[in-house]
Amino acid sequence: MKQLVDRWLEKDPDPTTQAELQTLITENQVAEIKDRFSSRLAFGTAGLRGKVGAGPNRMNRLVIQETSLGLGHYLIKNVPEAKQKGVIIGFDARPDSKQFAQDSAEVLLSLGFTVYLTDDIVPTPLIAFGVKNYSTAAGIVVTASHNPPEYNGFKVYWGNGAQIIPPHDEGIAECIDAATLLPLQRIALSKANDKLVWLSKEFNQTYLDAILVNTPSISQHHKQVSVAYTAMHGVGGKFIDSIAAQINLNMFFTVAEQYQPDGLFPTVKFPNPEEPGAMDLVIKLAKENGADLACANDPDADRFAVAAKTEDDQFRMLTGDQVGILLADYILAKKDGPCWIGNTIVSSSLLGKVANSYNANYFKTLTGFKWLTNVAMGKESKDKPFVFAYEEALGYAVNSLVSDKDGLSAFAVFVSLADELKQQGRTIWDKLSDLYHQHGFYVTAQKSIALTSSDDSIGDKLRATPPTHIAGRSVVLTEDFKSLKSVDVNNNSQPLDYPTSDVLIYHLEGDCRVIVRPSGTEPKIKCYYELCYPMEPNQLYWDAQSIADEQIAMLISEHQSEISS
Repeated sequence: MKQLVDRWLEKDPDPTTQAELQTLITENQVAEIKDRFSSRLAFGTAGLRGKVGAGPNRMNRLVIQETSLGLGHYLIKNVPEAKQKGVIIGFDARPDSKQFAQDSAEVLLSLGFTVYLTDDIVPTPLIAFGVKNYSTAAGIVVTASHNPPEYNGFKVYWGNGAQIIPPHDEGIAECIDAATLLPLQRIALSKANDKLVWLSKEFNQTYLDAILVNTPSISQHHKQVSVAYTAMHGVGGKFIDSIAAQINLNMFFTVAEQYQPDGLFPTVKFPNPEEPGAMDLVIKLAKENGADLACANDPDADRFAVAAKTEDDQFRMLTGDQVGILLADYILAKKDGPCWIGNTIVSSSLLGKVANSYNANYFKTLTGFKWLTNVAMGKESKDKPFVFAYEEALGYAVNSLVSDKDGLSAFAVFVSLADELKQQGRTIWDKLSDLYHQHGFYVTAQKSIALTSSDDSIGDKLRATPPTHIAGRSVVLTEDFKSLKSVDVNNNSQPLDYPTSDVLIYHLEGDCRVIVRPSGTEPKIKCYYELCYPMEPNQLYWDAQSIADEQIAMLISEHQSEISS
């Protein structure tokens, strides 16, 4: 361990982390040093993400430089003319993000890459857009999205503008391991000459113009709808301001306390719109101003959340599935001809019914936007373009300009939808009621279940003795994404065309679904539930919501009891 620590201190370019490590040594904090040096932050399809601090198992300048060196070598080996195509780099508002981005740029410049570097903080979707706009070999965003302030991350886009998928993650990881043994070289940004292209306000405007002109579902006429918004201390504020102005959203109110980018997130415990309490300030502002919607982006602005006013002037959060279904219906209603839309296997199956009602092509993928957009690009054609995808965790792609989730353009489309409804004297809830009357009232929920520790994994147990009933409902079809087989009640088997994943989906009678994802590291499982309640022709939305909520709560309770026993 001492050799590892000494070698680290020799290479570390940052006096702050050097001093931090020296303090740990002086105080003889053996356990903490072991945690930081016994392993290295793993590079995966999401890139790197971890706590900031000294050591290879933390985010810091040396880890960023070694990672950038490894990525550069992988691109040179695998992408023709990678150096000439270059890499685009952006960063969020966390304390170390700008320095990390500049370190990455200096390493790639030393390898001969052209580097497109933003001169200020930017939303993550702009880098996904920039990869395609400049035809770069790859893109990098230094961000930890909605993680707590002590975290940072290093996200990588491939040359198609989408997040990397296997085998690139493993290949890059191998090159990073090799890079840790090599001397590090950097070219200072001030000496980069024409290899360094600074991206500024003009690039930001290029993105805004592109999404507003090329997304047919964004309306630019004068808006009657009223909207409150929070940037959640992130990078979305000034971009949403520009969008609001360009789409003529005049009744627009911003949470002042959360507008300025601040990577310490002083007003929220967790800067994640899904967390309880995170939307409190924007909902309060919406009530004070009589707004119709309370909207939020997460700190890197790739996700979008919304609460809508109810009949009693209260606000209720829409689930990611509800937003996804509303956006899909709105986009498809404005699309002529065949097209592709998709969502993930843990997102609502209602999307398939909505797609079918418009004769649109529908696809499903494993969890994660990396799969949604890569699969979409493989399926689409000139005659059948890709127009929309979503995942239940508040991620939406409303055009093909950004091959990742984009909370900025999702905001623009959702506001356009809400305004169109308002001009008809209707609300978001009225539109959801229409869709639920047409297709069934779909409710979704998720729960993590802690299990008593045992030698056998819960996935193995469920596969050895597959359930025939769950919560009193017959299992009519089981999909096993580990064996890539689906088996019906008569034991008929069909192959599943997906990458392997430790996921089990149980389709139950009555259009219900239970999805089980065992943890690979601890005795717990994550479960996703979906239930369809058939609405009566004249049934009111909130009456149906109450009944559906009761039914899914019962399904969850009974399943938890069964699986924990």
